[in-house]
Amino acid sequence: MAIVTFVDETTAGERRAAWGLEIAEERLTARELIRRRVFQEVAEFNARTPEVFQGLVQPEDTERVLNGYALRTPRRIDPEAQTALALRAFAGNGFLVLVGDRQVTDPDEEIELTLGTEVTFLKLVPLVGG
Repeated sequence: MAIVTFVDETTAGERRAAWGLEIAEERLTARELIRRRVFQEVAEFNARTPEVFQGLVQPEDTERVLNGYALRTPRRIDPEAQTALALRAFAGNGFLVLVGDRQVTDPDEEIELTLGTEVTFLKLVPLVGG
């Protein structure tokens, strides 16, 4: 069993606080790792129901704000729908997944999870101007 540390960064240099998730398996696909990460953050949001969702990808019917995504109407977020959004964003280069110093590009690639594994989700920020 390992604690996988998730870190969110942007190409603009922003870095959110790291958080850990206990994973029993020694190997998971990138797809499953993204799914578990999204399910955890949605479960935490739904348990507290704050006004701002701080997750990997923007849920539908929300507005981007300084520290996340504001829901236009208070509601629970569907983890399956949020996972589908995250996997589409991964496929469309909305974010990169880095395990240690190696980029994972295939959602079906198996990742070895050892003690101290750090997974960075690097969100790509569009450049402004020409």
